[in-house]
Amino acid sequence: MTVARMITTIRVACVLVSCMTRAVGLTAQVSGKTVAATATILVTSQPANTFIPSRTFGAALDGLQYGDVADVYTPTNITAMRGAGLVPMTYRIRTELGIEAWHWNPDGTWSDAAHARGYWTSAPTSPVPITVSYGYRLPRRGTTIDQANEDGYSRLDDGSPATFWKSNPYLDPYYTHEPPDAQGAMRHPPWVVIDFQWPTAVDAIRIQWADPYATRCLVQWWDQAYPNEPADEELIPDGTWRTFASGTLASTTGGDVVTRIAPFPVHTRMIRILVLATSHTALPRSHDVRDSLGVAIREISAGVIDAQMTFHDAIRHVASSQDQTVMYVSSTDPWHRAEDRDLNVEQPGFDRVYQSGLTQRQPMMVPVGVLYDTPENAAAELRYLQTRKYPVERIEMGEEPDGQSVAPEDYAALYLQFADALHRVDSTIALGGPSFQDAVALSSVWPDTAIDRSWMRRFLNVLRARNRMHDFSFFSFEWYPYDDVCVPTAPQLFGEPVKLAAALDTLRNDGVPTDIPWIISEYGYSAFAGEPEVTIQGALLNADIVGQFLTLDGNEAYVYGYEPTTLLRNEHCDSWGNNTLFLAGDNGRPPIPVAAYYGAQLLTQRWAQPGNGVHQVYRVQIDPTPMTAQGPLVTAYAAHRPDGQWAVMFVNKDPTRTWSVRMAVQHQAEGHTTPLLSPIEVDQLSPVQYVWHANGSYGFPAPDHPPGHTVIPRGDPPIVVLPPYSMTVVRGREQ
Repeated sequence: MTVARMITTIRVACVLVSCMTRAVGLTAQVSGKTVAATATILVTSQPANTFIPSRTFGAALDGLQYGDVADVYTPTNITAMRGAGLVPMTYRIRTELGIEAWHWNPDGTWSDAAHARGYWTSAPTSPVPITVSYGYRLPRRGTTIDQANEDGYSRLDDGSPATFWKSNPYLDPYYTHEPPDAQGAMRHPPWVVIDFQWPTAVDAIRIQWADPYATRCLVQWWDQAYPNEPADEELIPDGTWRTFASGTLASTTGGDVVTRIAPFPVHTRMIRILVLATSHTALPRSHDVRDSLGVAIREISAGVIDAQMTFHDAIRHVASSQDQTVMYVSSTDPWHRAEDRDLNVEQPGFDRVYQSGLTQRQPMMVPVGVLYDTPENAAAELRYLQTRKYPVERIEMGEEPDGQSVAPEDYAALYLQFADALHRVDSTIALGGPSFQDAVALSSVWPDTAIDRSWMRRFLNVLRARNRMHDFSFFSFEWYPYDDVCVPTAPQLFGEPVKLAAALDTLRNDGVPTDIPWIISEYGYSAFAGEPEVTIQGALLNADIVGQFLTLDGNEAYVYGYEPTTLLRNEHCDSWGNNTLFLAGDNGRPPIPVAAYYGAQLLTQRWAQPGNGVHQVYRVQIDPTPMTAQGPLVTAYAAHRPDGQWAVMFVNKDPTRTWSVRMAVQHQAEGHTTPLLSPIEVDQLSPVQYVWHANGSYGFPAPDHPPGHTVIPRGDPPIVVLPPYSMTVVRGREQ
């Protein structure tokens, strides 16, 4: 019978505890009440989705600390990593998160070669394999907080008039070729936001301009909808920008200017300088047109002028992201110098990754820097990969622009310039992104004039208006559903499927095309360190994410934390953990698997049939649904494998109760039910196999065994037990 054409139901019946005595000996101690239910996997004439394991279940490779690349990419570690069964790889650029330019090839050229500075282009060839690459801090940085090590700082309030912030020249009309708007303003106006974090009195501002300076700008204050709302660096509160009474500024000389912008102090959490036109002047002895594009500011002060005409500055000026007043900027100039290399971070070189065996000769999704890079450097990267004959089909454009408060319109303008440069190298290469740090990015983008805070809708509007949707070939986002890892995990496990379904609905409603691949480019429990990431709960959450994403028509998912690493501390609750599959071994010893590794094995080698065969996914409905206020206690995902077996993956998130299930296949169109035949194979990860013991940075798993495997013999009732906090894969055939 052709599975894709039949209307089928797999029925899973939860029975009493007394039925569990023949259930394969994998159970944990039973506690609490067992609730009877029937779970039905609904199979219509077409499956909910199809997937190929070798193209679907992947892992993310990231930048590392200085000196760690050689320690991670060892034969012992590579063998262990490949054991997870994850085939496709995605390469992440930590330098982009750290507001750094990426020298993906250490060899290359500077635009100002005589002084080893300017705009960098890596060489498209190399006489030796590239084993490691580096990031370079941007000396014209304007944003205080970054998404990497957060050890940089803004030059707008670092206390030094010798330094300055400058906006990205590639957003100037010289490169975007976009005319001014109806009011004569730039389409991508540079801006600076000063975030005091609490309401602060402001009636005056001091701007020390560099070159190019603003010839026309607005100074505005944020009229917050809920003034008493606590400050959150990750979220932009609801409100509206309002221009100060005397906040329209014009200048023909730039310089150091103090301006009284209001007759009386305004109490506001944030103020903004919005640049409408610039001087197009450059620093002395500059011969690069990019030096004259955008706007530059040396230092900003803001506060009040008292009755004695003394200016009181409310901004903290210090070269430290931990202590200076928080600044956000629209963009940053990728200009830098040889001396700006970040000695704390390194990226694995492309040759090291491709030649390690991790990619298994499959195409790797590779990135190019966009926010802090140049189109020329991106094009050279693609030339290099193709010259080396490394398989690459997709290029992810930048990294987490939403997390860096980049306006979607500005990202779109850069995206299209980089797309042009890449397609001049290869017109067939698939481009996409934006690799959101937040799946929907509704609360981390400033509202536009229409009060629209949908990042994707605004980005796609630009592409559609320019007739460039053909340059957007896939959509990618990261999925770390929980910031707080210091609270009980059970409610979070219950609630994750609800969160993911809601996020995907929002993205569809915002117009993300459904005829292109949707990719989770990173997933894990949380973007912050915590114990749940290394407990069995972390493995359960990962399984739920992938199973549901495929059921909801997602295409590929890449688990984060492929490289062996150490535990990190969450200072909010003294919780130690990390998104990882392994704890690093000492002195060359094999890495130690954690629960996420075993969960990945169950997914890739038990639920799925490894290889290139097409699998069909079917929806699951449990009746009555074992629900909590947050979401379901038990979830299940069914796949019909190329070998003809039904595979059902159960995730029991109930921390106390054991469930037992009996399975059958009901053919609704034919009106009869067919049980699964014994023998039935059962693979299970539960507290019998894995328990985490917290001990600060020395936490460890014990026991730490692979998932249990057993076979229900022919003739025995096909009953399978799901212990508390367990992941179980059941495989069998129809009669």
